[in-house]
Amino acid sequence: MPAETHVEQSPLDRQQVFDLIRDRLADILEIDPGSINEGDSFADDLEADSLALIELVEALEEELGERSVGFRIDDEDLNDLKTVRDAVDYVMSKLGG
Repeated sequence: MPAETHVEQSPLDRQQVFDLIRDRLADILEIDPGSINEGDSFADDLEADSLALIELVEALEEELGERSVGFRIDDEDLNDLKTVRDAVDYVMSKLGG
C-alpha cells in the first residue's frame, strides 16, 4: 500500500472531545486544564470573553477539521454555547456522536 493512504481515524468519544476543549481553553485562558469542569460557564466561571471563545472555535475547527472534513462551528451557534458542556454536546452532535 502507498504510504499516503488515508488513515481512518476512529471517532472521538465524549471524554476525548472534553479533553480537547479543556486543553485548548486552558491554553487560551492561560489556566490549569485541571481547573476546568464540564459544568463551568465560559463567562462566569472561566471569565472567557467573546474573543477567547472565538479563539477556541478556531482551534477546534483546525483540530477537528482534520478528522471530520468541513467541521465548522457556525457563528450563530456560538451564542448558544454558554458552558463547557454545551460545547462538548455541540461538537459531539456535529461529529455525529
